Amino acid sequence: MRGAAKRVLITAGGSGIGRAMAEGFAQAGYAVWVTDLNAQALAELPKEWKCTAVDAADETGMQALFAEIEQVWGGLDVLCANAGIAGPTARVEDVALADWQKCVSVNLEGTFLAAKYAAPMMKAAKAGSIIVTSSTAGQYGYPNRAPYSAAKWAVIGLGKTLAMELGPFGIRANVICPGSVEGPRMEGVLEREAAAKGMTRDQVYAGYASGTSMQAFVEASDIANMAVFLGSDAARMVSGQVIAVDGHTENPDPKV
Repeated sequence: MRGAAKRVLITAGGSGIGRAMAEGFAQAGYAVWVTDLNAQALAELPKEWKCTAVDAADETGMQALFAEIEQVWGGLDVLCANAGIAGPTARVEDVALADWQKCVSVNLEGTFLAAKYAAPMMKAAKAGSIIVTSSTAGQYGYPNRAPYSAAKWAVIGLGKTLAMELGPFGIRANVICPGSVEGPRMEGVLEREAAAKGMTRDQVYAGYASGTSMQAFVEASDIANMAVFLGSDAARMVSGQVIAVDGHTENPDPKV
């Protein structure tokens, strides 16, 4: 499954799931290119990785990024369209339109732009793998997370459409749906949800964990392992799939 001489781009790869993906692909022998809005996070990444500070939802910036990739690398083998934000935790009537638009823009438009500019490179090579990061929020309804859930449902539809549209060119597209992932981002979700429900952070954590068959949160490395598999030749006939890496979520909004 080693990807010697192959090239991968990970959007929002400066921390969390994205950084775990970058580390996984690097260990598998890929040349790694990472984008992130956080310049400090990029500065702390391994020097052998290529890094670009860019907003995934900014078309001008993304177009320039892919032009640079074309110039430096001459193509792209794997795209991990991973950029996303959690958005507000609030009842739908309390969600501001600006917060809705920002959440949908980063999660959905960021994925669209990455695919839009990766597709021509991959078509030219008649090969490629696009890996979209959605969420189990894209498979179930999530109370108090309307913008995020809507956007993550949408990227699943986009991923399946990419598989159909690009398959004739030898390009695969798959969607990973992480469950509750240990880390700072999920900690923010837990704290906001606890405040909204009048519960403690530990009560919300226990509720999420109890809603899975494995009774536990997943690690970012679990998501990365799936991404590396989907990018590899071992998954050459895996396309159009929506794969949850979540310890088997049974109840996305557990009551404790």
